Amino acid sequence: MRKFVVTLLVCYLVAVGLVGAEECDNISSLSLDQIGPCINKFSGFADAISRANATNSRELANLNTQISNLKAQINQLNSQIQKLQSDVFERQVKIGVRETLLAARVKQDYIRKREWSPLVAMFAADTAQGLFADLAYREKLARDDREQIASISGEVKELGVRSQELGNQIKNLDALKKRVDDQATWLAGEVAKANKYVADLSGKIASLTARQQALLAQKTGTYQTSVGDVPLADDPAARPDYNPGFSPAFALFSFGAPHFKGMSQYGAFGRAKNGQNYETILRAYYGNVRVQDVNTSLSIRTTVGTMDFENRYIIGIAEMPGSWGDEGGMEALKAQAIAARSYALSYVGWRMGNQNAGGSICVTESCQVWKSSKADNPGKWREAVEATRGKIVVSNVSNEIVNTWYASTSGGYQESYTSLGHTTPGFWDTTSDWTRWADGAWEKSGGSPWFYKGWYKSRSGTNCGRGHPWLRENEFADIINAAIVYANGGDASGIFPTDGCLGQAGWSTDRMAQEAEKYGGKVMSVSSVRVNHGSDGITNQVIFSTNRGEVTISGTNFYKAFNLRAPGAIHLTSGLFNIERK
Repeated sequence: MRKFVVTLLVCYLVAVGLVGAEECDNISSLSLDQIGPCINKFSGFADAISRANATNSRELANLNTQISNLKAQINQLNSQIQKLQSDVFERQVKIGVRETLLAARVKQDYIRKREWSPLVAMFAADTAQGLFADLAYREKLARDDREQIASISGEVKELGVRSQELGNQIKNLDALKKRVDDQATWLAGEVAKANKYVADLSGKIASLTARQQALLAQKTGTYQTSVGDVPLADDPAARPDYNPGFSPAFALFSFGAPHFKGMSQYGAFGRAKNGQNYETILRAYYGNVRVQDVNTSLSIRTTVGTMDFENRYIIGIAEMPGSWGDEGGMEALKAQAIAARSYALSYVGWRMGNQNAGGSICVTESCQVWKSSKADNPGKWREAVEATRGKIVVSNVSNEIVNTWYASTSGGYQESYTSLGHTTPGFWDTTSDWTRWADGAWEKSGGSPWFYKGWYKSRSGTNCGRGHPWLRENEFADIINAAIVYANGGDASGIFPTDGCLGQAGWSTDRMAQEAEKYGGKVMSVSSVRVNHGSDGITNQVIFSTNRGEVTISGTNFYKAFNLRAPGAIHLTSGLFNIERK
């Protein structure tokens, strides 16, 4: 057992020494080049200690088993001693009875000898035969008593010796149990220390992973989820018909942008233009709900001050273009007004059973956008607000106000969410069968430029010198190599863009190819791409025909690897995506 503990101690000392040398503890100051080695070292230390500790844990389990066995043996011996003590007592009682009988017979024989002489007995007997029979009988009784006393005395002595032996065994087992107990207690402490150290290492690894995510966020950023006061701008370079000027060329196109839950604003616009009213639109996106009139003559606290709820706050919501009212989308504006009203009330704590809203709401896209300029000049939006004044969305399941999320573009699939006891449906928001959603999605008829888009700029507009999302074959092959490494659980610390445009440079293409060699060979050329989409609203698989043969990677793994490795600010905004080649 000691050698296991020594192994554990050595691992611990090596870990402490090397971690200090690499200065991995100051996670916030690490660069990408430092993060990878630190993760590898922490993982190595954790694995080594875990392996050594597993041996200690097995040894501890064995010791605990020994303790249990010793306890059982001691209990068994105690039971045997108790039985022996009971047997000794019974035999001692029998000896006492025999001794009493023998004493009585000796006394009686003595009295007879005093009162009657052998001559008297001889003359009193009818015959000589009777005399000898009487004397023999008396002698036999005395002899039997003496023999039984001797036998029982021997048994008592033997039981006493056996009891002493068992007592000695119990003492020895008690001593052994104490030693094993001490060993188990000490080893349990060592195992606990090792487990704590491994937990600390795991925490550091998690912190480093979070640091990588923070670095990645510099590239992808976050995007507003709603349309805003004006329609989203179209970008010809982000469309699939854009000519990058080289071939072969590959580009990834996202269906929609976060967060894909609640009402699709462009979907509502498409539905409205097709003749659906606001109630039909709201039920489509929020499920088993009703539109109900409530008293909204109240004030609401916001981060820019307290204001009248209907006449100032709702009038100033800048989440959907008022111009849609002139383009066949008035019912979409009404649905938006009811959704915005319901969202705000639910956010500040208004409930059907307690309509004293005491909370506060922000006026940015983190909540929902409010602008004083919109409140001063609402245009068609005013008509939608006035037409739906006091109307909110209420769940038919919970009979509570619905927390009505909404977003610009879901890409054709609405994800389900649960809030305030109500669950919205997850469904394909299309006019046709889901397998043809790309052509029949309501968002497409609503004209969303985000429905199918190649993203190559960050939130701040940084494009790292790239004017489109298209990739050359060697760039795309490099990303596939990164995805191979990532999907196989390889070293992902270098899966970042090679250009370092956003401050973090990953491995070279040669190094990435070397890593991919470990998992069936590197990809150097790509002749075709196939993408499989699932009925659950995500890309299931991507299949590449390459120089090393067919390579299949799950959509989730490729999505993550692509966002980590794609050059510049090129990225995906959705797990539902497609790959085009030209």
